[in-house]
Amino acid sequence: MNILEKYPALGEILPRVEKPARYIGGEYGQIIKEEADLRVVFCFPDTYEIGMSHLGMRILTGLYNDTEGVSCERAFAPWVDMEKEMRQAGIPLYSLESGSPLKAFDEVCFTLQYELCYTNVLTMLDLGGIPLSADERGESDPIVIGGGPCTFNAEPIAKFFDIFIIGEGEEVNRELALLHLECKKNGLSRREFLCKAAQIGGVYVPSLYEISYHADGTLSAITATNGAPEKVVKRVVTDLDSMYFPKSLVVPTTEAIHDRAMVELFRGCIRGCRFCQAGHTWRPVRKKSPETVLEQAKTHIAYSGCEEINLLSLSSSDYKELESLCDSLLEYSEPKGVGISLPSLRADSFSVELLEKLQRVKKSGLTFAPEAGTQRLRDVINKNITEKSILDACAMAFSHGWNGVKLYFMMGLPTETEEDLHGIAEMSNHVLYTWRQTASNKNRGARITVSTSSFVPKPFTPFQWAPQDTEEQLREKIAYLRDNIKGKSVSYSWHEPKVSKLESVFARGDRKLGDVILLAWQRGCRFDGWDEQMQYGVWKKTINDLGLNFDFYATRARGEDEILPWDMIDIGVRKDYLLAGWHDALEGKAWPDCREKCANCGARCLTDGVCNPN
Repeated sequence: MNILEKYPALGEILPRVEKPARYIGGEYGQIIKEEADLRVVFCFPDTYEIGMSHLGMRILTGLYNDTEGVSCERAFAPWVDMEKEMRQAGIPLYSLESGSPLKAFDEVCFTLQYELCYTNVLTMLDLGGIPLSADERGESDPIVIGGGPCTFNAEPIAKFFDIFIIGEGEEVNRELALLHLECKKNGLSRREFLCKAAQIGGVYVPSLYEISYHADGTLSAITATNGAPEKVVKRVVTDLDSMYFPKSLVVPTTEAIHDRAMVELFRGCIRGCRFCQAGHTWRPVRKKSPETVLEQAKTHIAYSGCEEINLLSLSSSDYKELESLCDSLLEYSEPKGVGISLPSLRADSFSVELLEKLQRVKKSGLTFAPEAGTQRLRDVINKNITEKSILDACAMAFSHGWNGVKLYFMMGLPTETEEDLHGIAEMSNHVLYTWRQTASNKNRGARITVSTSSFVPKPFTPFQWAPQDTEEQLREKIAYLRDNIKGKSVSYSWHEPKVSKLESVFARGDRKLGDVILLAWQRGCRFDGWDEQMQYGVWKKTINDLGLNFDFYATRARGEDEILPWDMIDIGVRKDYLLAGWHDALEGKAWPDCREKCANCGARCLTDGVCNPN
């Protein structure tokens, strides 16, 4: 029975909602296991076309379905129009494979990629017939599990989850599912299962940790109970070549945001930018062999029919075999009209020859991320790149026919001055001058795009102690840049400060914010990362109504001796290393990258006890 047969009212509803193909399932490549002892639904708390662009979802749904006795289906957050229609018609949120309501599954797993998806989690739980708070769930309710980057500080949403998986899931998700199967077979209670789950490395059960506070609202203690470990150690997959990777793909029924096949080059990063959470939390650096990357890319191209393969990493230029790998990939993909894209190229290791090869199939733009406008501030954030290297890379590209470049910056970084802001405008002028001096084709004119985002302090970075600028300060800086970035060939865009403010509140928040999220959701907040849906006034009113303070979470500098809400998590990078990075940032001292000199951060190499990212 397909979904339309299972829910006849959908026949009337779907013509009235935006992008109805999001809700019908039946995609080529979907897997339906008719019999399974443990039923899992993997939930992406955003729209279908965004979720279907996420490689992690593809890997983990395939992994579950490859496990004996376990099945895995998919569900996505319905857009606001569809949510309204479903509630009016009494239709529960269902999986796309079997149309089962979420409450019918044993495990409901969410990937938490972005702090502003939290209200969507509540929408999905509520529409799926599952009690929102973990302490309200009974023996017949699913176990609600969260994974992904936001779990490195999951405290703001801890009340809604039974389990969080910390780190990489390819091994721990399967271990947890097998334990759940065993506990079901033996008739263990929900509580007994959670206590056993907490003994698996990388599994954080928030109900087993008591949080206490000082009178000023800061944490006074984090206490593990019922045998839970004092520190939950992040899980790391040691061998990416033997790691599970799906041999088939579910092909979306409507265009995905990133309609391409995706393969990772490596995990981790050697650079150590002090604002970058991913660069610290995904250490140590581990790479796939070129042979594995090539084989996985071929498999996905052949199966999916995608016209582009995306090679993923935090810094693609740091993959030593990149050029030879791309040569091999192009030999296979070019005759098929399949292009190759490389995000995260650095200007100081830019290869115009490589880029020209990739352009033979599909022309792409040129993007660099200087992050800061002066060398002083780039040293503060440990962005080991100079303006000369950026201009040299632009000159090479312009001389080979490119006429445009995008430049990404942050504003509101620690120690930032007006001179640093002015440096952003100056660099755009210097890039434009470089085009005038070096462009091989001036007929089309130059297109220089400058984009700024607001700095958000993140856990497990050297800047986790830093305050965020106030909203007023950020708007003043936008106005300054708008006035100083000029010229018909240069355009300026910026990320909305109110979105960054809310992100900052949740990024370093504590468990008290769970009530804020619940009340804001009850007041209608949904899809908070979408500009057209953001209800910033509702969020500010809700926080104030519950006796909390925006500035306490966003603009307050953390004390170096303060207990942080995420201190029960161990990512393998030492806290004293992060603190040393914070002190050196304030003094403007940059560190070399890991290949040049090991910083002894604690993320040990898995073979000899010394980090060796080569």
